[in-house]
Amino acid sequence: MRRFLVITFIILLILAGVYLFIGYIPARASLMYGPPANHLNVTQRIEYSTKLILYGDEIIKPLDPNGVEQAFPISADESAFSIADRLSQAGIISNAQAFLDYLVYTGLDLSIQSGDYTLSPAFSIVEIARALQDSTPADITFVILPGWRMEEIADSLPTSGLDISPEAFLRAAQTPRQIPNLDFAPASMEGFFLPDSYTIPRTTTVDQLLDLIARNFAQHITDDMRAGFEAQGLNTYQAVILASIVERESIRDDEQPLIASVFYNRLKIDMTLGSDPTVQYALGYDSMMQTWWKNPLSLDDLKFDSPYNTYIYAGLPPAPIANPSLTALQAVAFPAESQYYFFQAKCDNSGYHNFTVTFEEHIANGCRE
Repeated sequence: MRRFLVITFIILLILAGVYLFIGYIPARASLMYGPPANHLNVTQRIEYSTKLILYGDEIIKPLDPNGVEQAFPISADESAFSIADRLSQAGIISNAQAFLDYLVYTGLDLSIQSGDYTLSPAFSIVEIARALQDSTPADITFVILPGWRMEEIADSLPTSGLDISPEAFLRAAQTPRQIPNLDFAPASMEGFFLPDSYTIPRTTTVDQLLDLIARNFAQHITDDMRAGFEAQGLNTYQAVILASIVERESIRDDEQPLIASVFYNRLKIDMTLGSDPTVQYALGYDSMMQTWWKNPLSLDDLKFDSPYNTYIYAGLPPAPIANPSLTALQAVAFPAESQYYFFQAKCDNSGYHNFTVTFEEHIANGCRE
């Protein structure tokens, strides 16, 4: 009888052990760390589940909650073992083997992406392992080029890294929005997208983007510039309009004050500005040339009836035609002094212009074959 009881007890211990290793431990590991990788067999699942349980809190707690971030590049051919070892040597994790076992258990060892990461000992092993699945940075650099109109900014969005559609951007940008330090809300933000490189989170919404850009514009318009606009008889909005024309007319930044002087001279005598970019803006997208800035313009184009056509209508157009750079805005605030009324591109492809007082001189400067 005693022998039977001993055998029964041993069998029960074996069954308990089997349950512990086949049932409880894998279930416990799955509860704590998620399900094991599908490609692991039963033996491997038991093995790695047991290892993870034995590590205890070492996998889910950071090495140093106050640790600082550091760059951690991963090459395309680097093994998970090498990555774990380097993380340990860098003081980012406490246990390279624990990190490697977690990777194998979850199958994340097969999907680590190469790239440049920013990691910290304030991250747990679990957080670091998951971070290595995506090398895409949290922030992106959104670039606006000088002279772009809103539609060109919108066209750049699909490749920007932002989850903002061109259509949503234009809807928001073409509605009145208050610009800091401007005494009214313009009908659209055309002209106020200060060309710059904006480092922003990928999660930035369209309204957050527009507010950020509006603030950036306001921060760059100094009191001296406002005083310069006023000295020329313009308010800030009118200055932005003129600066947008100067931007589109210039290739060389150092010529912008002289180009601004030409337009000021014309405005003083009620002469039309006669600027091709204003007509290009009015015409809109040219599907044949696939551009927003048709060039060259035909004689019929110059007759296109639009308040933006400064060959037909004197004074400034009703709104900016593009987004001027800071240098163009400064040129409008502090123009050169000149007697010029005309300018024309030089024939040497240098990007510079010939400036003249009379129309006859202007015609004489035309390029000839």
